[in-house]
Amino acid sequence: MNTDSAEQAVLSVLMDDPTASVGDIADHAGVSRPTAQKYIEKLEDEGAIVGYSVEVDPKKLDDQRIALVGIDVESERYVEVLDALHGVDGLSALYTATGDHMLMAELQADGDEDIHALISDEILALDGVTAACPTVLHERIV
Repeated sequence: MNTDSAEQAVLSVLMDDPTASVGDIADHAGVSRPTAQKYIEKLEDEGAIVGYSVEVDPKKLDDQRIALVGIDVESERYVEVLDALHGVDGLSALYTATGDHMLMAELQADGDEDIHALISDEILALDGVTAACPTVLHERIV
């Protein structure tokens, strides 16, 4: 996907504020409302925009916990594990990765015990998963 500067400006506004109105996006990107709407629809259709989200501070969520989990998988079971992970309750995002782990998952649950149960009962129980290395987030800084 190649983006022109106006399209990139629309995308930049959305990345800064996914809740921005089309009018605000148009104003900040320097384009008309119909043009902003056209670019948004194009970016969605091309898969550049895959969703809209709200960023949260885990510390403000009472008992709610967010964890990033590095997952290692046997290469011959990679596709099977990906399919199975889509059904895990509490999975809010899943990424392929380079570095220490093949996959990175973002989990949300009602406390540390539930996070650990998700990891042990649902992720590590999958055939082909060889390791799951969690990092529980405590407070958002930026």
